[in-house]
Formats: sequence, C-alpha cells, structure tokens
Amino acid sequence: MINDSIIETINSLFGNLFSSIDSTIYSALDNITFINTDILNSYYFEKVFGTTTSNGFLLVANSLLAGFVLYYGITYLFSSLGIMQDNIQKPSQFFFKILIGGLLMNSSFFICEFLIDLNSLLSNTIKTIGHDLLNVNICFSDLINQLNAVIFFETNSNNIFSIDGLLKIIFSFSFFNIIFSYSVRYIMIKVFVLISPFAFLCISTPNTSVFFKAWLKSFIALLFVELLASIILIIMFSLTYSSNDVTAKLLIIGSLFALIKANSYVREFIGGINTEISDSMHMLRTFMR
Repeated sequence: MINDSIIETINSLFGNLFSSIDSTIYSALDNITFINTDILNSYYFEKVFGTTTSNGFLLVANSLLAGFVLYYGITYLFSSLGIMQDNIQKPSQFFFKILIGGLLMNSSFFICEFLIDLNSLLSNTIKTIGHDLLNVNICFSDLINQLNAVIFFETNSNNIFSIDGLLKIIFSFSFFNIIFSYSVRYIMIKVFVLISPFAFLCISTPNTSVFFKAWLKSFIALLFVELLASIILIIMFSLTYSSNDVTAKLLIIGSLFALIKANSYVREFIGGINTEISDSMHMLRTFMR
C-alpha cells in the first residue's frame, strides 16, 4: 500500500514535470533552431559590431587594415634594401588584395546577413515541401504534441516505471540535450558574425588567409545544421505512430539522437566547430585536469 502511494507520487511528480517542459521549453526550440536575420536585429549587437567604420569591431578591423599596410610597407622597404631575404608579393598584388579584403571586411555584416537569409530560405523550402507531402507543420512544437498524444503518457499509461515511462524519460532528456546544443549553435552564429570583419580582412595576406577559410567553413557548418534538422524532422513526421508499436518508439529515440549528432555529421562532411554539450563538457573536464 505504501509502495503504491510512493509510486503514484513519483508518477505524479514526473507527469507534472514533463507537462511543464512540454508547454514551455519545447516551444522555444523552433526559435533557436530555425533562425533568420532577426538574430542580428539587436541594438546592442549592432553597436558592438559597429554601425560605421569609426566604432565597434569595425573600428578595430579597419585599424588592423592600416597596420597590414604599414607592415607591408616596412617589409617591402627592408626587402628592397636587402635586409630581409623573404619573398615579398608585388605592390600591385598586395594593394589589390588589401582593397578586396577591405571592401569585404566593411560589408561583412551584409554578407553574413545574406548567408543567414539564404540558409533560412532553403530551410523553409524543405519544411514547405514536407508540409505539402505530409500535410503537417514541420516544427518541434507540433512534433511534441503529436508524440505525446499518440505514444507517450496517454491518460491511462502515466506510469514512469513502464516501458513508455522509461522511453519518455529518454525522450525528454534527449530533447534537453538538443535544446542546449542548439542554444550553443545560436550563440556561436552571433560570435562568428562579430568576428567576420577580421576573417574577411585575413584574405589580404597569404599568411592569414587560412583563418578566413576556417571561419567560413565553421560558419557554413553552423548554418547547415538547420537544413539537416529540417530533413530529420520530415522523416520523423513520416513515421507511422502507434501506442503499441515499440519499433516506432525506438525509431523516435534514434531520430532524436540524429538531431543531437547533427552538428557532428555536418562537421564530418564539411568541417566546423563542435556544439554538442556532452563533447564540450568532456573537453572542459580534460582541460581542467
């Protein structure tokens, strides 16, 4: 009798927890995952980036541009006098590259805005195709409602110690992992936009061009995660759900794992940075040893 009361209390607590999570956190996941140029529309963000060449990060980047020109002038002079034996690129080549780098650097905000907008357009196109084929809205909030209504925690199966209850726990913790991972991605996109002037400036010299290539690869990879997530969501909506179908439930867990590992899959394909919480925590623990 006491055991039944304890089990009922635990079920009630977990049921309330999952209900609260479903109604609050998951609705924000779509905004974090499917981004558009609104991510850049912030007064303080634009102020830090720089509204003109005389403030923010743009001021620092333009100062570095002048430093590049001064450094080249000194090294070219020393090379002409025979003091330095390094191969120095011709003035025409250098000033052409520095001109291109300067123009791209001061247009970096609009270039990043264009790339984000293009990625959002592709993502919306994929979701629209999924909507036309499956007649459902391709988004996390609708997916959660559908899964809860059909499979997890129906009125008569609210038991945390059942198979459905255990799968619901895995389901919820997997989504927490997705939320944190995609939140890191959201922040890192803004970080990469902020440092974009320095990345475009690095086109100017052969010694620094590798930084631009690394920046571009990582930035594109962060954006592409959204496209992969859209495709995975379409596959999840295309599955046939049944409260008695264990295979469907396992496929759902597998799909959530694919969403968690989306960043790793993109990274293996084109490179980039890691935004997975588990791997990031492991790297932090290793660093602190």
